[in-house]
Amino acid sequence: MALTREEREQFLAEAHIAALSVVADEEERAPLTLPIWYQYEPGGDVWIMTGRDSRKARLIAAAGRFTLMVDRLEPTIRYVAVEGPVVATEPATREQLREMAARYLPAEKVDGYVDMAAKEHGEQVVIRLRPQRWVSSDLGSV
Repeated sequence: MALTREEREQFLAEAHIAALSVVADEEERAPLTLPIWYQYEPGGDVWIMTGRDSRKARLIAAAGRFTLMVDRLEPTIRYVAVEGPVVATEPATREQLREMAARYLPAEKVDGYVDMAAKEHGEQVVIRLRPQRWVSSDLGSV
């Protein structure tokens, strides 16, 4: 059964690891699909953080859009996929890195992760997606 707008936005707002997919206009390559942390509040844009010069960032810039898909198995099988255009790309801040880390990590791990990521991940960018198309379902406890 398809989810309502409120249900799909609330589900996307939960801290799931997303699968990001972006077209790869490279000869004989399938779309790039990989796991990623993301941030979302109902009614807003989705944002991700990635290396400024990463393949992912280059492909997203070239395509101008991407897809995120999140799912779960318990208590029911449910998924939400959202696709849309990139509406902004900006240098990432330490505050955004902290916000993202706090979404996914236990509180006592956030500072250590932020320090490590700031030193080792290189320059990061925040890429914002405006949700345009949604696909969602709750398959119940199949």
